[in-house]
Amino acid sequence: MKNGISDNSVFRHAALLIEGGKIIWVGSMKELSQYSVFPENLIQYDCQGKWLMPGFIDCHTHLVFAGNRSNEFEKRLNGVSYQEIAEQGGGILNTVNATRAASEEDLYQLAIRRAKAMLNNGVTTIEIKSGYGLDHETEKRVLKVAKRIEASLPINISKTYLGAHAIPPEFKGNADAYVNKICDEIMPDLADANFIDAVDVFCENIGFTLAQTEKIFRRAKSLGLAIKGHTEQLSAMGGSELAANMGAMSVDHLEYLQASDVKAMAKNDTVATLLPGAFYYLKETKLPPINLLREHQVPMAIATDFNPGSSPIASLPLILNMACTLFGLTVEEALQGATLNAAKALGMQNQVGTLEAGKLADIVCWDISHPRDLVYEFGVITPSWIMKKGDRVQG
Repeated sequence: MKNGISDNSVFRHAALLIEGGKIIWVGSMKELSQYSVFPENLIQYDCQGKWLMPGFIDCHTHLVFAGNRSNEFEKRLNGVSYQEIAEQGGGILNTVNATRAASEEDLYQLAIRRAKAMLNNGVTTIEIKSGYGLDHETEKRVLKVAKRIEASLPINISKTYLGAHAIPPEFKGNADAYVNKICDEIMPDLADANFIDAVDVFCENIGFTLAQTEKIFRRAKSLGLAIKGHTEQLSAMGGSELAANMGAMSVDHLEYLQASDVKAMAKNDTVATLLPGAFYYLKETKLPPINLLREHQVPMAIATDFNPGSSPIASLPLILNMACTLFGLTVEEALQGATLNAAKALGMQNQVGTLEAGKLADIVCWDISHPRDLVYEFGVITPSWIMKKGDRVQG
């Protein structure tokens, strides 16, 4: 499967050739019989009629953290809102305290377990955001763990600095001073250490203002870093429009997205990353404007938003089902959202996301009757095998 499940996206009775960790040719078995230049030491795999698909891409996770917020889950069941919990000192700051207290090894052991669960669901690329340290030392520790995961597992890791996730307790009432610290001290150090690929900001009424968001984005771009936004989750602030106009790869959540935001996203080729797990878990009722995104042909990515407070869900197949049942996406849109469009949301569209010549041979073999099975059913289907850069790493 290339881009989805439409006729022009599927090769039947197909074959592909891999060399040096990359796909060098894709076509039909008939065409393969006429192919004359094969790689040396050719290894052949007969998939026996199974489906080959690009590895799934989870383009929005908060994988590295310590602590547990099941008590907040129970509070929400009893009618307390996510915003109220945050204003009472819970929410993100609850996890910040636990993460600051955890060692690098503790964080690694917790995170590697989560990453393995995602790999078992066919995920071969994960974005990991920081944002549960909110101080220089802990944010750096979290991002070091992200690099360790990539060195330990056959998974591509995209590392995003989300220091502007919440105002740290030591900067309470002085958010501008914290923004200055991010721009003047923390971001330059992390960029110099090659710990980050992108910078994200939670632009929201319980997060950071438009002016603060713009300042962080401008500094990130001056350091040669890509930008992304947590925007329009709880209110319409115009963060998506701002991020898109500044060249953001993606804006994420988007329940309160407005027409002006969508137009800016379309104009600047910014991906809309939808996070139905958080919508479900927080029992939200405000749906993202899916038809408006379709009308303006904004690419939609789908991700787990794996985090301890609003989406402790590591199953991307489950999230794909939610994207269809809760948000009304088609099966093809959902599958594109976890492959082609997710790659674009990370700026990795030239490396992963489709099965075509020139891209990494990150391939998952599924014993299914049709790709829609992966959206229809979850908890039963597992990959027959997984290939990372041309090497069979599982199955």
